[in-house]
Amino acid sequence: MTAYLSTVTNSPLIMAPFGATSVLIFGVPESPLAQPRNVIGGNLLAALIALTILHLFGSSPWTMGLAVATAIAAMQITHTVHPPSGAVALVVMMTKPDWQFLVTPTFEGSVILVLCAVIFNNLAEERTYPKHWL
Repeated sequence: MTAYLSTVTNSPLIMAPFGATSVLIFGVPESPLAQPRNVIGGNLLAALIALTILHLFGSSPWTMGLAVATAIAAMQITHTVHPPSGAVALVVMMTKPDWQFLVTPTFEGSVILVLCAVIFNNLAEERTYPKHWL
């Protein structure tokens, strides 16, 4: 759905880490790592941290590691751990986007994925998603 909307709206709503997010939200929707707070919060936090590091220090192997490590620490502190978000930090450091990346694809794409997961997972009686919102 996210890829379709990207094509129809001519807006970049998809990025590689969303593939791993999809494994979590559709494959193991009961996982704490797949809950909306983690998906949206973890992706936004990782993108924000990486963009800040990118604009302060540039992109190098050292700053890539710093961005991922700082994103992990921040997700642990805020209880928003979402493993694909580590890749979001790397995408930022490798592609060097502007601040708009926080909105598109990070926020908009994450919200669309969560909404798709809510609809899909609740079609089956034995599945309930999300387990919690916050």
